[in-house]
Amino acid sequence: MPIPTLPGVTAQTVTTSRLTTRVLFSGAEGGTPVLFLHGNASSATFWEETMLALPTGYRAIAPDQRGYGDADRNKKIDATRGMRDLADDAIALLDHLGIQQAHVVGHSAGGSVIWCILMDYADRIKTVTLACPGSPYGFGGTKDVDGTLCYADGAGSGGGIVNPAFAKAIADGDRSADNPQASPRIVMNSFYFKPPFIPKREEDLLSSVLSEHIGDKEYPGDSKPSANWPMAAPGVFGPANGLSPLYVGDVSRLHSINPKPPILWIRGSHDQIVSDNSLFDMGTLGALGAVPGWPGADVYPPQPMVGQTRAVLEKYKNAGGSYKEVVIEETGHSPYIEKPEEFNQHFHTHLLQK
Repeated sequence: MPIPTLPGVTAQTVTTSRLTTRVLFSGAEGGTPVLFLHGNASSATFWEETMLALPTGYRAIAPDQRGYGDADRNKKIDATRGMRDLADDAIALLDHLGIQQAHVVGHSAGGSVIWCILMDYADRIKTVTLACPGSPYGFGGTKDVDGTLCYADGAGSGGGIVNPAFAKAIADGDRSADNPQASPRIVMNSFYFKPPFIPKREEDLLSSVLSEHIGDKEYPGDSKPSANWPMAAPGVFGPANGLSPLYVGDVSRLHSINPKPPILWIRGSHDQIVSDNSLFDMGTLGALGAVPGWPGADVYPPQPMVGQTRAVLEKYKNAGGSYKEVVIEETGHSPYIEKPEEFNQHFHTHLLQK
């Protein structure tokens, strides 16, 4: 059953040169375009309130990205390109809609897609807004603010570190709260948001989480055995592997792009997913004793995700770009849902500058 949309949001099936998918729209058709890219284990549904809150004169566009929601299930993510399949899909959507330039907004893994858009299509972007984005160096398997790999094979990143019970629960459409380690409802309410926050549209957002495509070529994707702790290296399919540091490419390209769109980076003060001690990172889990055999902080420390993003953006600024970091207190991984008024105040001010 399709996920219902809020009044003022319309859903259309759009076929571009790359992908057929559901795209949500709101605002006047001739308005200044704002492209919203959702994160992992979610869909365009997560953006609806933010879309509707845009100032007059803006047009919101939010696709279900490849591997999620109502996107064509026959179209897989080639993880060896990092998140570039999704970046190319986003630009193909703009092309299909006849849009030369747009403001772009990305949450979590959607922010990881935007790093790729910046490197490959900077001239298509008016402004960038990143909400709790993944590190430019990927998720897992790096040890310092320069993105140095813990192991050459990327062990500890990719599909092999995903909780298989969580993926199975998504595939089963599990709406229960029976398994605290794997229930999608519990994972969403415990980690997407800072407890005890519960979103008003909990059921629709849960449906969005459950719409992720599951499989060896989707999520969690494939993996390879490794001689290095935690004994799993990334495979070549799906978003989890696409986020591996093995496939992100030359991050220093971000410093040399021209033009350099202004970047707003908003994060939650209590984000447990993207942080310098992420509870989804093997380095953190090893240090906590949750995963046996941890080789120690010298070999495999927690990934400094926030520190990496800040270091990259400082270099971006030093090379002539600009960015602003905003921390929204008492929020988790989704401040645009948890404290929308505060998020939108910063977001709208950023949009209106260009």
